[in-house]
Amino acid sequence: MKVTVLGGAGTIGSMATRILASSGMFSEVVIGDVAFERAKKFASEIGVKGVSAVKIDVTDSSRLQKTIKGSDVILSCVGPFYKYAPIVLKACIAAGVNHVDICDDVDATEALLKMDGEAKKAGISALIGMGSSPGVANVLVRFCADMLLDEVEAIDIYHAHGGEETEGPAVVKHRIHSMIIPVPMFLDGEFKTVKVLEESGKALEEDVEFADVGTYRVYAYPHPETITLPRYIKGVRRVTNLGLVLPPAYAELIKGIVRLGMTSEEPIEVDGKKIAPIDFAVAFALHQRPKLLKEAGITEPMGCLKIVVKGKKKGQPSTYVFSMASRGMGMREGTGVPAALGTMLMAMGKIKLKGVFPPEAAVDPIELFTLAKEKIRIGGTVGLPIRVEHIDKDGKVHRLSLESLVKGP
Repeated sequence: MKVTVLGGAGTIGSMATRILASSGMFSEVVIGDVAFERAKKFASEIGVKGVSAVKIDVTDSSRLQKTIKGSDVILSCVGPFYKYAPIVLKACIAAGVNHVDICDDVDATEALLKMDGEAKKAGISALIGMGSSPGVANVLVRFCADMLLDEVEAIDIYHAHGGEETEGPAVVKHRIHSMIIPVPMFLDGEFKTVKVLEESGKALEEDVEFADVGTYRVYAYPHPETITLPRYIKGVRRVTNLGLVLPPAYAELIKGIVRLGMTSEEPIEVDGKKIAPIDFAVAFALHQRPKLLKEAGITEPMGCLKIVVKGKKKGQPSTYVFSMASRGMGMREGTGVPAALGTMLMAMGKIKLKGVFPPEAAVDPIELFTLAKEKIRIGGTVGLPIRVEHIDKDGKVHRLSLESLVKGP
């Protein structure tokens, strides 16, 4: 089988590419990246037969279609997603190639879901948002709804991460974008929007304890779970997504950029040179980042995804808390690993649904957990490092293993 990873030499794409190349599942792994020299060097570093690199700018739709044609599946890690995700999916539909991506932009997700009919006509499967949040978070909620609870009432998703060795402009632009747009939440059984820097968004802020990472104040994040989970989890009344990039001072710097209105892409003249305010702002944020990390004492990647699912079992209150925490690993692993797993499941024919859909619609939790245990070895960790706590009707907290839950609660 052949897999093409778009953005496969980037921070997240490179992690997914390594896993796919070492999986033994693909005879061809093509790294498609606009940074061709970096992609070529990375392909040789992997040292696995059948791995190659190709230069590709995804905005060149004709060349993109030719590049992905003949692939069994493509994985897109090209950001920012609000700009490029719809372009890539259109090319996959035209080429008749199955598609997986890690899109976590709400507006892009809505645009992708509108292509459902076109994807069905083309006979392809497009699994979108297959990272950690969205991605594993959605699958764990599905697991709760199918196997652990009779009723799901509330889903609260929290994430904090930072400290990666490098961070690209696309990541910062994504964060700025997420602070500008209306953020969808599902509250009291209705879709509503809030603004991060306005009172509506501030009302949702809370201090959250993250396993192995610390306690931080998180704010409204425009992730797709809040618009997709209510469609697939019957009876749920609340779905929120709150997050933070570490260190907090770095998050505040990016908020300050938004407050100052330095987000325009329209160039202005400075000393005879034209520069877009957002390009300067992003470059400045990235320039300040090492200093802010040092001041916060963050010397390695770290992160935690926390999912709290509240509901009832046999008429009694029951809550499950899932945490994926790490030190020494961050967004690169947290997103790249699930992306690779989703791509492998697609290639194996485990995802049979046609059209465009989020993880909770088509990824079988047991199959994901099982494949992770078989294929993922990072450091001393085997599979997905998921911690589980159950809070019973009396408020008592019980530590559980994912394996025991898979066998039956």
